[in-house]
Amino acid sequence: MIKTYFRIAWRNLVRNKTYSFLNVMGLALSITCGILIFSLAQYHLSFDNFHKDSSRIYRFVTEQHRDEVSYAASVPPSFGKAFRDDYSFGEQVARIATFENELISIQSGESIKKFKEPTGPAFAETPFFDIFNLPLGRGDIKTALAEPNTAVITENIARKYFGNEDPLNKVFRLSNTTDIKITGVLKDLPVNTDLRSEIYISWPTLTSYNNWFASDNAWGGISTQIQCFVRLRPGISPLQVEKVLPAYVKKYRPTSKNVHHYKLQPLSEMHFDGRYGGAMEKRNIWILSFIGLFLIITACVNFINLATAQALRRSKEIGIKKVLGSRRWSLFWQFIAETALITITATMVAIGLSYPLLPLVNEWFHTSMSINLLGDWQLWVFIPVLGALVTFLAGSYPGLVLSGFRPIMALKGKLSIQHIGGFKIRRTLIVAQFTISLILIMGMIVITQQMQYAKQSDLGFNKEAVVILPVVSDSTAVKMTTLRNKLANIPGVGEVSLCSGAPASESNWFNSIRFDTRTEYEAFRVNMKSADAQYLSTFDLKLVAGRNVFPSDTTREFLINEAMVRKLGLKSPQDAIGRKIEFNGGNNSAIVVGVLRDFHDRSFHEDINALALTTDAGRYYSYALKVNLENITAILAELDRAWSSMHPDRIYEYQFLDEQIAGFYETEATMLKLIRIFSFIAIFIGCLGLYGLVAFMVAQKTKEIGIRKVLGSSVAEILWIFGKEFIVLIFFAFLLAAPFAWWMMNAWLQDFEYHITIGPWVFVSAVGIILAVALSTVGYQSVKAALMKPVKSLRSE
Repeated sequence: MIKTYFRIAWRNLVRNKTYSFLNVMGLALSITCGILIFSLAQYHLSFDNFHKDSSRIYRFVTEQHRDEVSYAASVPPSFGKAFRDDYSFGEQVARIATFENELISIQSGESIKKFKEPTGPAFAETPFFDIFNLPLGRGDIKTALAEPNTAVITENIARKYFGNEDPLNKVFRLSNTTDIKITGVLKDLPVNTDLRSEIYISWPTLTSYNNWFASDNAWGGISTQIQCFVRLRPGISPLQVEKVLPAYVKKYRPTSKNVHHYKLQPLSEMHFDGRYGGAMEKRNIWILSFIGLFLIITACVNFINLATAQALRRSKEIGIKKVLGSRRWSLFWQFIAETALITITATMVAIGLSYPLLPLVNEWFHTSMSINLLGDWQLWVFIPVLGALVTFLAGSYPGLVLSGFRPIMALKGKLSIQHIGGFKIRRTLIVAQFTISLILIMGMIVITQQMQYAKQSDLGFNKEAVVILPVVSDSTAVKMTTLRNKLANIPGVGEVSLCSGAPASESNWFNSIRFDTRTEYEAFRVNMKSADAQYLSTFDLKLVAGRNVFPSDTTREFLINEAMVRKLGLKSPQDAIGRKIEFNGGNNSAIVVGVLRDFHDRSFHEDINALALTTDAGRYYSYALKVNLENITAILAELDRAWSSMHPDRIYEYQFLDEQIAGFYETEATMLKLIRIFSFIAIFIGCLGLYGLVAFMVAQKTKEIGIRKVLGSSVAEILWIFGKEFIVLIFFAFLLAAPFAWWMMNAWLQDFEYHITIGPWVFVSAVGIILAVALSTVGYQSVKAALMKPVKSLRSE
């Protein structure tokens, strides 16, 4: 019986090639999106779930309660040791300090190989490897990191540095300062972990590398470079631990205003919590999942439209089968088999499309996903379940309609539109397709406009034609000044400034300050930037009061911004001039000599922070150069020669400031690409549905058109019969889509402190796009029907 169903289904599909092709393509595109989105969600949801007792692993984090609440995925460096000594809640407690982009040098004969590790070497306490499942392939973790200047590396790093040689007991040089011996080799890290460091150095080594991070009495600040993890003992709840943590502020930070609130973050939330630097927020996964669902529903709607449009053509086939004894349920399952055959074919096409598209998705999302049909049981379940769902969702209604034909009326050819559901069902389905397409298009327009707004808005400084070069960590003030002068003498280079970073940067140093004669620290945090006297001219920053700082290598004077003036409660910028600011726990102070016009110091996601700028050669991490872009290739080559002549043992690199700022909105740019693609797919599938509906209308109105033409109707009047149908459908789709799209995109825009307002043109543009696509889709068949000679359409009358 089943074999017969599929044989008949195959014959029908071969007989109606256009119908079959349209359905297969529509379903294949939507199923491809479904497979890729499922793989993406599966990839992100699997992060760090392979560690033993992962439900008991937590990271200590800090909420900083000032005028605003800020979040840091870190605690003071001394926190881990104090918690381990003071309480028995933790089965294991471990600190880890990560330094990204550090230089690693390997002596290879007479030459030196240099590597820059983006994920950086990490200084880790030994219990770290008991908390996390990062097994050693060679060596003993209990002893491998017991001594200073020892390290374990991954197999990947071993191949990268030493090829096929045995890496054990070999030595690499860290940042041209410290020789480290390799005492163990870790198995390669899985792709689904946020623990990306592949070089782990013994914790005792940190004392000579960065004493503040290694200190057991450093409570004055926090840095995201250091993190602390705990695996709680069985039966201990996070709430029990968090109840005792406020005592740490009183005990170890007695002079603070209790702005630090230490919390426990579950390991399962690390990857998804954007407040603490999570890579993928769960809401983005939900958004992509709903888009995938919308596309599948759109494809099913399209299938139903095309199937019911073919219904009258198959009425005599159904009538004959019923006369010969076929029952309704057997006819229904015949159509389900037909739908299943189309779905199976579409699924095979979708799987074939998924493989070449996967590298593109990985590039956009910076992921390492793979599709393993043989080894991934979840995919094995998902694809058949999706196929079955599509089959019954798309095939049930047409199967019920066609199997319900009365044989006498079917054989006499007296079936009408009403017998197959009329236009109402098809209209409803087309409205649903238009609604989904309009929502996606409106979302695409709003995201595009917000991205353009962030790109083109005045940031308060000039970001064009600025090249950023790194300051080497061991550079002295004299060496930095010498290189700055060399760079400034290169033809095509204008201003050159030494600074901690560009005016807008993701890397910032926030401080609590005490202003003038006030006895308490301010309730807000201040973004402390270090820069020389050329900083203002390099970035075209404007003063609203006072003067620029004088050249100096130490902290002597301050420039503050207007936001800080407002937060200090001063009446005017001039009132700040000559006042003292104390920062860094009272270790440093300087006098305010000028007030800067506000500029955006971070992305548009955040408000402008109170900011203080001072000279401090110890915190200069970058050279900022104003360059002439007309001869940029030659200038970059000269910059390379000048920089490398001063630092021959380092790796030269540069970055344009506008590219750096564009990185603030990398997630939004990726979402925009995806929504554009999904919008195109939704519109394409919708066009297939329109094609089916207009074909149905032409078939039903052939004689009506002939009679109208005989009675004198023009081609334009005939075309309006079809046009008004779709204009009305688009209008109703707009009424459904507009409120939902506005609510959804308005909620998305709330993530930006500075954002656009959703104006009427967003909705007008979306409707215009849909109208243009709809009219171009139905135009050919409508014109063909309008130009048909009446004698052909009325021949049977």
